[in-house]
Amino acid sequence: MNKRIIKVISIVLLLVILLVGYYFLNSKYNFGIPCIFYKITGYKCPGCGITRALFSILNGNIKEAFKYNKLLFIVTPFLIIYFIYKSYIYILDKKESKIINKIIRYSSYTLVIISIIYAILRNI
Repeated sequence: MNKRIIKVISIVLLLVILLVGYYFLNSKYNFGIPCIFYKITGYKCPGCGITRALFSILNGNIKEAFKYNKLLFIVTPFLIIYFIYKSYIYILDKKESKIINKIIRYSSYTLVIISIIYAILRNI
């Protein structure tokens, strides 16, 4: 098996293990990561509620997850597509497409703008 495939699979498995491990730590010991932005300002940042949303998804409760953080449902598909694209390029050792890189760049700008708008709207 190609060493690059093994490396990508290892990264995915590590991320899954960390998420599941954190889920069990949080559920057993109520070990959560506080939002520093919220503690300082009293306003919710675009990421507030992502941990609870992920845990709700792990429990199969999509509706509750959507209530915790709607932005997660916008950003996640882009992150998954980006990871798949980068993994494909890495595994097959291909040259990156200039057009796709331009799309990724403008998508990133768009997601930042959406995140800022989301942060403002959720605090009004």
